[in-house]
Amino acid sequence: MKAAVNERYGSPDVLDIRELPVPNPQAGEILVKVHATTVGRTDSCALRAHPFFVRPFSGLLRPRRKVLGLDFAGTVEAVGEGVTKFRQGNPVFGLTPGGYGAHAEYVCVPADGAVCGMPAGKRFHEVVVCEGAWYANTFLKKFNLKPGHKILIYGASGAIGTAAVQLSKFYGAEVTAVVSTRHLDLATRLGADHVVDYTAEDFSKIGQSFDFVLDAVGKTSYFQCRPLLEPNGVFAATDPGRWWQNIYLAIWSSLTGTGRVVFPTPRDARSLVEFLKVRIDKGEFRGVVDRAYSLRNIADAYRYVETGQKAGVVVIEVVPEDALR
Repeated sequence: MKAAVNERYGSPDVLDIRELPVPNPQAGEILVKVHATTVGRTDSCALRAHPFFVRPFSGLLRPRRKVLGLDFAGTVEAVGEGVTKFRQGNPVFGLTPGGYGAHAEYVCVPADGAVCGMPAGKRFHEVVVCEGAWYANTFLKKFNLKPGHKILIYGASGAIGTAAVQLSKFYGAEVTAVVSTRHLDLATRLGADHVVDYTAEDFSKIGQSFDFVLDAVGKTSYFQCRPLLEPNGVFAATDPGRWWQNIYLAIWSSLTGTGRVVFPTPRDARSLVEFLKVRIDKGEFRGVVDRAYSLRNIADAYRYVETGQKAGVVVIEVVPEDALR
C-alpha cells in the first residue's frame, strides 16, 4: 500500500510516499480501505515535534510512529477474529487510535473504538471532520454549555471553530463568531448569531460580555479576552499559548478555585464519533471542506495548513472523489 512516511521530524519536505505492507487486522480489529483523511494542525505539530515536550512520548530523536493521520473515512476491507459489528464493504468513519496511520491506503482500527457506520447519504470527504469536533465538543462540555449562555468563538472558521459554532448552537447557546472578512458568510451560514471581522475591528472591544470565550486557533490570550468575560466567565484555548501560558493559567485557576481558565484534554473519542454521526444524520452538523489534495501531494496540504488560512478541513483524497474537482 502507499503511505506518507516521515522517518524524521521536520518540514513537509521530509514526507515520502512509499510502498508499505498492508496491515493484517488482529483479533477485535477491522482493516479499513481509506478513501479520505485530513491534514490538520495536530498532524503539522506531530511532523515537526512541536512543542518540544512531546518528544519523550512521540520519539526523542526520531518519530516512533512514521505514518500520521487521525481522521479517516472508507470501507471495511477485512475483519479480525471476533468482530461481528462490521462486515466487509461497510462504509465507516472515525478516528485512529493515538492519532496515527490514516495517511495511507489502509489502516487497522479497533472495532469497538472510535469508528462507526457512515451517516446516511454522505460521501467520504464530507465526514472526515471528527478531530475538530472532538476538540470543540471537549471544550463545550467542560463549559457545561446550555441554553441562555453566551459564547464567543475566536477563529470560528477552522476545523475546531466551525465545529464549535455548530455544536454551540446545538447546545442552545448564543454564538458570536470572530473571523476574517472572507469567512463572514461562512460563520453566518453555520448558525452564528453575531459575526465580528477581526481585521476591521478589535474584537476585545466590542462592548459585550460572555459566559465563555473559546480561542479555537491559539492566536489570542486570556489577558486579551479578559474584558469580554462575565464576572464568572471562563476562557479556554485549544493551544498551550506563548510560553505555555494557558496550561499554567489553567493549573493556577484550578488551584485557586476560580476556574477562569480551563485547558481540558480530549477523551472518549468513541462517544464523540457516535454523537457526531447522529448530529450529521439529523442535519445539525455539516463538514466544511476547504480544499483537497491527492495522497502524492500531501506535502502541499501540510504547507497550506501551516499558512493558518484554511477554513474547515483540508482533505486528502486517498481514493479520488469527483465531487471535489
